[in-house]
Amino acid sequence: MASLQSFSLRQSPYGSARGDIDTNELSYQQLKVRIHERLVDVLDLSMLAHVAKDELAREVRTLTQEVLSDEAPTLASDQRGRMLDDVYDEVFGLGPLEPLMRDDSISDILVNHPHEVFVERSGRLEPAGVMFADQQHLMRIIQRIVSRVGRRIDEVSPMVDARLPDGSRINAVIPPLALDGPTLSIRRFGRRPLQIEDLVEAGSLRDDIVDFLAAAVDARVSFLISGGTGAGKTTLLNAITKYIPLDERLITVEDSAELQLQHRHVIRMETRPPNNEGVGEVTPRSLVRNSLRMRPDRIIVGEVRGPEALDMLQAMNTGHEGSLTTIHANDTRDALFRLELMIAMSGFELPINVVRQYIASGISLVVHLSRLKGGVRRVMRVSEIVGVRDGGFHLEDIFGFEQTGVDELGIAQGEFYFTGYRPMCLGRLRASGIRLADELFDRRRIPVKG
Repeated sequence: MASLQSFSLRQSPYGSARGDIDTNELSYQQLKVRIHERLVDVLDLSMLAHVAKDELAREVRTLTQEVLSDEAPTLASDQRGRMLDDVYDEVFGLGPLEPLMRDDSISDILVNHPHEVFVERSGRLEPAGVMFADQQHLMRIIQRIVSRVGRRIDEVSPMVDARLPDGSRINAVIPPLALDGPTLSIRRFGRRPLQIEDLVEAGSLRDDIVDFLAAAVDARVSFLISGGTGAGKTTLLNAITKYIPLDERLITVEDSAELQLQHRHVIRMETRPPNNEGVGEVTPRSLVRNSLRMRPDRIIVGEVRGPEALDMLQAMNTGHEGSLTTIHANDTRDALFRLELMIAMSGFELPINVVRQYIASGISLVVHLSRLKGGVRRVMRVSEIVGVRDGGFHLEDIFGFEQTGVDELGIAQGEFYFTGYRPMCLGRLRASGIRLADELFDRRRIPVKG
C-alpha cells in the first residue's frame, strides 16, 4: 500500500485565491479518512453503547495500529501517535474540529471550506491549523453534528441553526445555498460565564458604570443592550443579572439558548423550528405571550428581532418593569429605529408617534457595545431615553467611550467619558432605596488602562 509521502493528492478547486495549501497536512487528512473508512467496516457499531469508554478506546487504537501498518508503514513515529488520537476523534468526535472544541480559549470556529478553517481567540481571528480531506469529509462531520441535535441537513433543508448539548451554537449551510461547498460556524461559550469583574478587568467598562447599571437593574429599570455580532451583548446581559434580587422569578425566551443567568429562579424557554412537514414551529412571539401567563417578575428576551418586540414592550409597560433584551444595531438610535420596524412587523398599524411614545415609556436606558480594532469590546454608550420630542426620540448620553487610536499591535485605544448628565431615572433609584454618589456623574474623561 502507498505510504503517506506517496499518497495521491486531489487538486484543490479553490486555486491560489485561497492561498497555498499545506500538502503534507492534506495528505495526512486523506490518509486518516481512508483509515476511518476501514475501521467503520470492521467495528461492531451495535456494541458501542454497551462497551466502557476506556475499553472502546483501547480497541479503536489497536485496530488503528493494524490498519496504519498496512496503509502507511513508513509513517513517522510522531505522526503515528497523532494519527491514533485523531482517528479516535474521527470515529467518535468531530474529526479535525475535536481539538478546537477542547480549547477553552477559542470562542468561534469558522470553516469556510475544507482547506480553510479559522478560529477566534481574544477577539482576533487566526488560522486554526487544521483542515479536512475534502468536501465529503467536511460534510460527514456536519451530518454528525446535526444528527446529534435531532436535526437534518440535505438538499431539501440545506441550512441548519441549532444548539449543541454543551451550549455551543452551530450554523451550517451546504449546497445548493453554499456555492463553494459546505460551510460551518460554531459559536462557543466558556464553561464559566464571564463575571462583571472580568469585563471590568478587560476594560469593557468601568466600576462606576457598573455601579449605575447594577442600581438600575436592582430598581427594575428596563433597558436595551445593543451592538453588532460578537460585541458582547449576551455576555453583558448574563453578567448584570447577578444584580436582580434573588426573590424574583425570571422567564427567558431565546431562539437558541445562550443565556447563563446568574440567578436561582429562572424558567428557560427556546423557540422551535418547523419540522420536515413544515409544521410545529414555535415563535419567539408565542413564547413571550405565554410567559405572561407564567407569573414572571421579569421577562428576558435573548435577542429581539421580530414581531415579539411589541409583546416585549407590552410586558414592560404592564407591570414587568426591569425586563431586559438585546438587539443588533450600529448605535443607540439605530436600535430604537429597528424596534420601530419590528413593531410594524407585528401587523398592527400604529401611528409612528404612538409607537415611539410606547418605546420611550417601556425602555429607560440603551447600552450600546462595539467590537473595536484588535478585537477589544467596549461599552460605547449608556444613554437615557428622556422621551419623545419634535416627533423623535430625545436621548441623553450618560457615559461613553471614545476611540483615540490604535497601539503598535493594532489594538484600539481610547478613554471613557462622563457627560455630566444626571439621569431622570435617579428618582426611581432613590425610591427603591438606592443612592449613588453625586460625583459618579461628574463630567470627566478617563483613559483605559492596559
